[in-house]
Amino acid sequence: MTSKTNGSSPPDKLTPQQQAMPEVNTLTAADISASLKAGLADFLARPVMSGFFGLFYTIFGILFVWCLVWLGKIWMIIPAAVGFPLVAPFAAAGLYEMSRRMQNNEDFGWSDILTVMANQRKREMGWMAFVTLFIFWVWTYQIRLWLAITLQNASFSDFDRFLNIVFFTPQGWTFLAIGTCVGAFLSAVLFSVTVVAMPMLLDRETNFISAMITSIRVVTGNPVVMLSWAAIISVTMLLSMLPAFLGLIFTLPILGHTTWHLYQRAVSPAEG
Repeated sequence: MTSKTNGSSPPDKLTPQQQAMPEVNTLTAADISASLKAGLADFLARPVMSGFFGLFYTIFGILFVWCLVWLGKIWMIIPAAVGFPLVAPFAAAGLYEMSRRMQNNEDFGWSDILTVMANQRKREMGWMAFVTLFIFWVWTYQIRLWLAITLQNASFSDFDRFLNIVFFTPQGWTFLAIGTCVGAFLSAVLFSVTVVAMPMLLDRETNFISAMITSIRVVTGNPVVMLSWAAIISVTMLLSMLPAFLGLIFTLPILGHTTWHLYQRAVSPAEG
Protein backbone atom coordinates (compact mmCIF):
# COMPACT_ATOMS: atom_id res chain seq x y z
CA MET A 1 0.00 0.00 0.00
CA THR A 2 1.45 3.33 -1.05
CA SER A 3 -0.58 5.48 1.32
CA LYS A 4 0.82 7.19 4.38
CA THR A 5 -1.03 8.68 7.29
CA ASN A 6 -1.70 12.37 7.46
CA GLY A 7 -3.07 14.01 10.58
CA SER A 8 -2.81 13.91 14.34
CA SER A 9 -3.19 10.76 16.42
CA PRO A 10 -6.50 10.22 18.23
CA PRO A 11 -6.53 11.28 21.88
CA ASP A 12 -6.02 8.67 24.57
CA LYS A 13 -8.64 7.57 27.10
CA LEU A 14 -11.72 8.62 25.20
CA THR A 15 -14.94 8.53 27.16
CA PRO A 16 -17.76 6.33 25.81
CA GLN A 17 -19.55 9.46 24.57
CA GLN A 18 -16.53 10.62 22.59
CA GLN A 19 -15.61 9.11 19.28
CA ALA A 20 -12.21 9.70 17.71
CA MET A 21 -12.27 10.67 14.08
CA PRO A 22 -10.30 8.17 11.99
CA GLU A 23 -6.97 9.15 10.52
CA VAL A 24 -7.02 10.15 6.88
CA ASN A 25 -4.24 8.94 4.60
CA THR A 26 -2.41 10.68 1.79
CA LEU A 27 -3.29 9.12 -1.55
CA THR A 28 -1.45 8.96 -4.85
CA ALA A 29 -2.36 7.96 -8.39
CA ALA A 30 -0.92 4.53 -7.55
CA ASP A 31 -3.72 4.05 -5.01
CA ILE A 32 -6.36 4.59 -7.69
CA SER A 33 -4.58 2.17 -10.02
CA ALA A 34 -4.24 -0.50 -7.33
CA SER A 35 -7.87 -0.02 -6.24
CA LEU A 36 -9.09 -0.40 -9.83
CA LYS A 37 -7.15 -3.66 -10.17
CA ALA A 38 -8.59 -4.94 -6.88
CA GLY A 39 -12.09 -3.83 -7.92
CA LEU A 40 -11.83 -5.66 -11.23
CA ALA A 41 -10.56 -8.76 -9.42
CA ASP A 42 -13.57 -8.66 -7.08
CA PHE A 43 -15.92 -8.37 -10.04
CA LEU A 44 -14.30 -11.32 -11.83
CA ALA A 45 -14.39 -13.37 -8.62
CA ARG A 46 -18.19 -12.98 -8.33
CA PRO A 47 -19.38 -11.74 -11.75
CA VAL A 48 -22.97 -12.96 -11.45
CA MET A 49 -23.63 -11.47 -8.02
CA SER A 50 -21.77 -8.26 -8.87
CA GLY A 51 -23.56 -7.99 -12.18
CA PHE A 52 -26.90 -8.37 -10.42
CA PHE A 53 -26.44 -4.99 -8.73
CA GLY A 54 -25.42 -3.43 -12.04
CA LEU A 55 -28.44 -5.01 -13.76
CA PHE A 56 -30.82 -3.76 -11.05
CA TYR A 57 -29.45 -0.22 -11.40
CA THR A 58 -29.72 -0.45 -15.21
CA ILE A 59 -33.34 -1.66 -15.16
CA PHE A 60 -34.27 1.07 -12.72
CA GLY A 61 -32.71 3.67 -15.04
CA ILE A 62 -34.55 2.35 -18.09
CA LEU A 63 -37.88 2.29 -16.24
CA PHE A 64 -37.24 5.78 -14.91
CA VAL A 65 -36.72 7.20 -18.41
CA TRP A 66 -39.73 5.24 -19.76
CA CYS A 67 -41.93 6.72 -17.02
CA LEU A 68 -40.82 10.23 -17.97
CA VAL A 69 -41.77 9.57 -21.60
CA TRP A 70 -45.11 8.06 -20.55
CA LEU A 71 -45.88 11.06 -18.33
CA GLY A 72 -44.93 13.46 -21.11
CA LYS A 73 -41.99 14.89 -19.14
CA ILE A 74 -39.72 14.95 -22.19
CA TRP A 75 -37.72 17.87 -20.83
CA MET A 76 -36.68 15.73 -17.84
CA ILE A 77 -34.94 12.97 -19.81
CA ILE A 78 -31.51 14.59 -20.22
CA PRO A 79 -31.39 16.09 -16.69
CA ALA A 80 -32.49 12.75 -15.22
CA ALA A 81 -29.92 10.81 -17.24
CA VAL A 82 -27.13 13.20 -16.22
CA GLY A 83 -28.22 13.25 -12.56
CA PHE A 84 -28.89 9.52 -12.35
CA PRO A 85 -25.26 8.64 -11.43
CA LEU A 86 -25.65 10.80 -8.31
CA VAL A 87 -27.47 7.94 -6.56
CA ALA A 88 -24.90 5.31 -7.59
CA PRO A 89 -23.00 5.33 -4.25
CA PHE A 90 -26.11 4.17 -2.40
CA ALA A 91 -26.89 1.58 -5.08
CA ALA A 92 -23.39 0.13 -4.61
CA ALA A 93 -23.84 -0.72 -0.90
CA GLY A 94 -24.07 -4.45 -1.61
CA LEU A 95 -20.88 -4.29 -3.64
CA TYR A 96 -19.03 -2.72 -0.71
CA GLU A 97 -20.15 -5.58 1.53
CA MET A 98 -19.05 -8.16 -1.04
CA SER A 99 -15.58 -6.59 -1.26
CA ARG A 100 -15.33 -6.41 2.52
CA ARG A 101 -16.07 -10.12 2.86
CA MET A 102 -13.74 -11.14 0.04
CA GLN A 103 -10.98 -9.05 1.58
CA ASN A 104 -11.48 -10.92 4.87
CA ASN A 105 -11.69 -14.30 3.09
CA GLU A 106 -15.25 -14.83 4.32
CA ASP A 107 -17.67 -17.16 2.58
CA PHE A 108 -20.98 -15.57 1.64
CA GLY A 109 -24.06 -16.12 -0.47
CA TRP A 110 -26.97 -14.09 -1.73
CA SER A 111 -28.81 -14.11 1.58
CA ASP A 112 -25.76 -12.84 3.46
CA ILE A 113 -25.34 -9.77 1.26
CA LEU A 114 -29.03 -8.98 0.94
CA THR A 115 -29.54 -9.38 4.70
CA VAL A 116 -26.73 -6.97 5.46
CA MET A 117 -28.22 -4.45 3.02
CA ALA A 118 -31.68 -4.82 4.56
CA ASN A 119 -30.27 -4.33 8.05
CA GLN A 120 -28.72 -0.99 7.03
CA ARG A 121 -32.12 0.65 7.43
CA LYS A 122 -31.68 0.19 11.18
CA ARG A 123 -28.29 1.94 11.08
CA GLU A 124 -26.99 5.25 9.75
CA MET A 125 -27.08 4.25 6.07
CA GLY A 126 -30.70 5.35 5.89
CA TRP A 127 -29.68 8.92 6.68
CA MET A 128 -27.07 8.80 3.93
CA ALA A 129 -29.75 7.61 1.53
CA PHE A 130 -31.82 10.63 2.55
CA VAL A 131 -28.89 12.97 1.87
CA THR A 132 -28.32 11.37 -1.54
CA LEU A 133 -31.96 11.52 -2.61
CA PHE A 134 -32.33 15.07 -1.30
CA ILE A 135 -29.45 16.30 -3.46
CA PHE A 136 -30.91 14.43 -6.43
CA TRP A 137 -34.25 16.16 -5.74
CA VAL A 138 -32.50 19.56 -5.62
CA TRP A 139 -30.78 18.71 -8.91
CA THR A 140 -34.12 17.87 -10.55
CA TYR A 141 -35.93 20.99 -9.41
CA GLN A 142 -33.12 23.39 -10.18
CA ILE A 143 -33.20 22.07 -13.75
CA ARG A 144 -36.95 22.75 -13.86
CA LEU A 145 -36.34 26.27 -12.54
CA TRP A 146 -33.67 27.12 -15.13
CA LEU A 147 -35.80 25.64 -17.90
CA ALA A 148 -38.63 27.97 -16.94
CA ILE A 149 -36.31 30.99 -16.73
CA THR A 150 -34.21 30.46 -19.85
CA LEU A 151 -36.58 28.67 -22.24
CA GLN A 152 -39.78 30.20 -20.88
CA ASN A 153 -42.75 29.13 -23.03
CA ALA A 154 -40.89 26.79 -25.38
CA SER A 155 -42.93 23.72 -26.26
CA PHE A 156 -41.36 20.26 -25.99
CA SER A 157 -43.78 18.16 -27.97
CA ASP A 158 -41.24 15.41 -28.54
CA PHE A 159 -37.67 14.52 -27.64
CA ASP A 160 -36.24 15.65 -31.00
CA ARG A 161 -37.74 19.10 -30.60
CA PHE A 162 -36.37 19.33 -27.06
CA LEU A 163 -32.85 18.46 -28.31
CA ASN A 164 -33.16 20.98 -31.13
CA ILE A 165 -34.13 23.79 -28.75
CA VAL A 166 -31.46 22.95 -26.16
CA PHE A 167 -28.54 22.46 -28.53
CA PHE A 168 -29.32 24.84 -31.41
CA THR A 169 -30.76 28.00 -29.86
CA PRO A 170 -29.11 30.75 -27.77
CA GLN A 171 -31.63 30.14 -24.98
CA GLY A 172 -30.73 26.46 -25.00
CA TRP A 173 -27.03 27.25 -24.77
CA THR A 174 -27.70 29.49 -21.78
CA PHE A 175 -29.67 26.69 -20.14
CA LEU A 176 -26.86 24.20 -20.77
CA ALA A 177 -24.20 26.55 -19.39
CA ILE A 178 -26.13 27.30 -16.19
CA GLY A 179 -27.22 23.69 -15.73
CA THR A 180 -23.68 22.42 -16.20
CA CYS A 181 -22.27 24.81 -13.58
CA VAL A 182 -24.97 24.09 -11.02
CA GLY A 183 -24.83 20.37 -11.73
CA ALA A 184 -21.05 20.31 -11.33
CA PHE A 185 -21.38 22.02 -7.95
CA LEU A 186 -24.06 19.60 -6.69
CA SER A 187 -22.09 16.61 -7.98
CA ALA A 188 -18.95 17.83 -6.20
CA VAL A 189 -20.90 18.25 -2.95
CA LEU A 190 -22.46 14.79 -3.14
CA PHE A 191 -19.19 13.14 -4.15
CA SER A 192 -17.36 14.80 -1.27
CA VAL A 193 -19.84 13.70 1.40
CA THR A 194 -20.42 10.14 0.12
CA VAL A 195 -17.30 8.77 -1.56
CA VAL A 196 -15.89 7.51 1.74
CA ALA A 197 -18.98 7.80 3.94
CA MET A 198 -20.96 4.99 2.30
CA PRO A 199 -18.35 2.22 2.66
CA MET A 200 -17.32 3.58 6.06
CA LEU A 201 -20.85 3.15 7.45
CA LEU A 202 -20.82 -0.48 6.31
CA ASP A 203 -17.37 -1.09 7.72
CA ARG A 204 -17.60 0.29 11.26
CA GLU A 205 -19.95 1.58 13.94
CA THR A 206 -20.13 5.33 13.44
CA ASN A 207 -22.72 8.00 12.78
CA PHE A 208 -23.43 9.44 9.36
CA ILE A 209 -22.22 12.93 10.34
CA SER A 210 -18.78 11.57 11.28
CA ALA A 211 -18.73 9.52 8.09
CA MET A 212 -19.51 12.57 5.96
CA ILE A 213 -16.90 14.67 7.74
CA THR A 214 -14.31 11.95 7.18
CA SER A 215 -15.28 11.77 3.51
CA ILE A 216 -14.85 15.53 3.15
CA ARG A 217 -11.46 15.33 4.89
CA VAL A 218 -10.32 12.69 2.42
CA VAL A 219 -11.36 14.85 -0.54
CA THR A 220 -9.89 18.10 0.79
CA GLY A 221 -6.72 16.31 1.91
CA ASN A 222 -6.23 14.69 -1.50
CA PRO A 223 -7.89 17.11 -3.95
CA VAL A 224 -6.02 16.11 -7.11
CA VAL A 225 -6.33 12.37 -6.58
CA MET A 226 -9.97 12.47 -5.51
CA LEU A 227 -10.98 14.84 -8.31
CA SER A 228 -9.28 12.46 -10.71
CA TRP A 229 -11.30 9.61 -9.24
CA ALA A 230 -14.49 11.69 -9.55
CA ALA A 231 -13.68 12.36 -13.21
CA ILE A 232 -13.09 8.65 -13.86
CA ILE A 233 -16.45 7.80 -12.27
CA SER A 234 -18.33 10.53 -14.16
CA VAL A 235 -16.91 9.75 -17.61
CA THR A 236 -17.26 5.99 -17.15
CA MET A 237 -20.86 6.22 -15.91
CA LEU A 238 -21.98 8.62 -18.64
CA LEU A 239 -20.37 6.56 -21.42
CA SER A 240 -21.92 3.41 -19.95
CA MET A 241 -25.37 4.98 -20.16
CA LEU A 242 -25.17 5.70 -23.90
CA PRO A 243 -26.11 2.17 -25.06
CA ALA A 244 -29.50 2.27 -23.25
CA PHE A 245 -27.84 2.11 -19.81
CA LEU A 246 -26.57 -1.41 -20.58
CA GLY A 247 -22.90 -0.62 -19.93
CA LEU A 248 -23.77 0.01 -16.29
CA ILE A 249 -24.25 -3.73 -15.79
CA PHE A 250 -20.47 -4.04 -15.83
CA THR A 251 -19.09 -0.63 -14.93
CA LEU A 252 -21.20 0.02 -11.82
CA PRO A 253 -19.99 -3.17 -10.05
CA ILE A 254 -16.35 -2.52 -10.95
CA LEU A 255 -16.55 1.09 -9.76
CA GLY A 256 -18.36 0.00 -6.60
CA HIS A 257 -15.75 -2.60 -5.70
CA THR A 258 -13.01 -0.12 -6.53
CA THR A 259 -14.52 2.49 -4.22
CA TRP A 260 -14.34 0.04 -1.35
CA HIS A 261 -10.62 -0.58 -1.87
CA LEU A 262 -9.92 3.13 -2.29
CA TYR A 263 -11.75 3.77 1.00
CA GLN A 264 -9.52 1.17 2.67
CA ARG A 265 -6.47 3.08 1.46
CA ALA A 266 -7.89 6.50 2.34
CA VAL A 267 -8.99 5.84 5.93
CA SER A 268 -6.98 4.07 8.62
CA PRO A 269 -8.58 0.89 10.04
CA ALA A 270 -10.78 1.19 13.11
CA GLU A 271 -8.99 0.35 16.34
CA GLY A 272 -9.97 -2.79 18.15
